[in-house]
Amino acid sequence: MYHSVGDCSDDPYRVTVTPERLDRQLRWLRRRGLRGVSVAELLAARARGEGRGLVGLTFDDGYTDFLDNALPVLTRWKCTATLFVLPGRLGGDNAWDPLGPRKPLLTADGVRRAAGAGMEIGSHGLTHVDLTRADDTLLKAETVESRALLEELTGVPAAGFCYPYGTVDRRVMDAVRDAGYSYACAIDPGELSGPHVLPRLHVGQHDGAVRLLLKYRLHRLRRRPVAGLR
Repeated sequence: MYHSVGDCSDDPYRVTVTPERLDRQLRWLRRRGLRGVSVAELLAARARGEGRGLVGLTFDDGYTDFLDNALPVLTRWKCTATLFVLPGRLGGDNAWDPLGPRKPLLTADGVRRAAGAGMEIGSHGLTHVDLTRADDTLLKAETVESRALLEELTGVPAAGFCYPYGTVDRRVMDAVRDAGYSYACAIDPGELSGPHVLPRLHVGQHDGAVRLLLKYRLHRLRRRPVAGLR
């Protein structure tokens, strides 16, 4: 799980990695016979029994620095990724973060450019709100309307959803499934399990080779296999 790729000098939430660090992290994967792919590609490969050697890569929020800083590194290492964007905030910024610098978000053209470069485009909701606190009307807008807008934008139905802040409960999970998404990404979904609450591992600026290895091993130990997936 990544977010922004750029300058880390003002990063109170620790959601930014530099392009140089991302390059070293992807090189670490490739040297171990692993390749980063979109979540949709990973799940399709696993369904065929061919997922060995693949690692799902996600980038949340849809910052403009994805095109300038992340995409060239992904291309260099022959990786793809899933970019979770906010169709209700295209061309805006991360106004939901009270601390830290304002970071611009991709425009509609930027999202299309990322899709054209082979990246999967998924929904992060419309506006980045905690869906566990949303009423039914807002929950439907954040899930159903965001998917419709992304299909209109890219010409492809969005298969994946990513819960803002990683927060999810059964009501929200059911709403995402009912909106037509085939999978959804959380962070640590607790007792919930299945393809609509896929757990992810945060990767940050300080994660070098040793930390990556430890995180990988600990993640596998603390997360049981996801029901419904091989």
